[in-house]
Amino acid sequence: MEDIVQIKYALDTFYFLVCGALVMWMAAGFAMLESGLVRAKNTTEILTKNIVLYAVASMMYLLMGYTIMYSGTASGWLPDSFFGNTIANSPAADVLAEAAGSPDDYTYYSGAADFFFQVVFAATCMSIVSGAVAERMKLWAFLAFAVVMTGFIYPMQGMWKWGGGFLDAAGFSDFAGSGVVHMAGATAALMGVILLGPRKGKYGPNGTITPIPGANLPLATIGTLILWLGWFGFNGGSQLIVSDIDNANAVASVFVNTNMAAAGGLVAALLTARILFGKADLTMVLNGALAGLVSITAEPLTPSAGVATLIGAVGGVLVVFAIVGFDRLRIDDPVGAISVHGVCGLWGLLAVPLTNGDVSFGSQLLGAVTIFGWVAVTSLIVWAIIKAVIGLRVSPETEYNGVDIHECGMEAYPEFTIK
Repeated sequence: MEDIVQIKYALDTFYFLVCGALVMWMAAGFAMLESGLVRAKNTTEILTKNIVLYAVASMMYLLMGYTIMYSGTASGWLPDSFFGNTIANSPAADVLAEAAGSPDDYTYYSGAADFFFQVVFAATCMSIVSGAVAERMKLWAFLAFAVVMTGFIYPMQGMWKWGGGFLDAAGFSDFAGSGVVHMAGATAALMGVILLGPRKGKYGPNGTITPIPGANLPLATIGTLILWLGWFGFNGGSQLIVSDIDNANAVASVFVNTNMAAAGGLVAALLTARILFGKADLTMVLNGALAGLVSITAEPLTPSAGVATLIGAVGGVLVVFAIVGFDRLRIDDPVGAISVHGVCGLWGLLAVPLTNGDVSFGSQLLGAVTIFGWVAVTSLIVWAIIKAVIGLRVSPETEYNGVDIHECGMEAYPEFTIK
């Protein structure tokens, strides 16, 4: 019995850590995707944002985010603590001391592994913001917001669901974070974009929209494939354990459904772009794959592989229309992050009852409205304070010349940069 328990403990801990490492690798995916979809003169700055925000998220989540998210009173609104370190290993000796019944009852894993897995989710949420505000936001304004977002705004709404708060008690379901991670990040991005305004030259009189192509589509494609790979850890790790037959089968189903949803979203976006624009638009194809991934994240276990493909396909169609729609509203999002993570995050939440009979549309709407309302209000306040204190936007001259030189003192492509 003791050997079985220790093996399960070690296996589940190891699986958790590997999945967390896959999610951490998504930081590289976001960095490559965003650097590929911005102009060459803004590449170094967006790379700097992506790697620094990961470090900021790690420190803020250790300082207070993890405590907020997982120290709440059951069914409550507020955490029991705002600061502290709740990371602890779950000793096998304690498990054995409580041993009774079948070894399948033991689902313990290292508390440190849990922290690592959760901190990379916090960083992913903040990475969504980076691309939407690209090419015209001050670096230090962005990093100041990252401190508050990863340390307070994200963990609070995360506690309401994953920390056993009132949304969890109300029956709200979000397996791996279509709402808690993706819609939350997109909402924060939307508030920042509204206060920031569009890039110069993006919108003209009489509703004209000027495309601003990215500098490196090969990098954007690599970034998308990295994100696709990382998503297996994102969704698969959210099953939490893998050390018994039922959970191992569940993890396998999650992997398959995650992959099929991405494929469905990609093909649907490709066909939608072909119908609307007459071309196979690569940027829409890339965002279609991500849209499918976001769409299935709320419930990657209960659908069949075919239904998962359809859920992803709906996301792929939605993202194309959303990107076009936001442009018509003059909401400038260089990488389509608000459409991918916000619109498709909402669709993912609302799709859960289609395959999970234990979940109602009412509880999903409650969760979606709560997450959007909380993040919209708090992030708008924080963005506004930052704007008043140090400003959000770089000068027109800096924007014209590129933020790389002004913010970082170097260019990513010094021999090839075209102003």
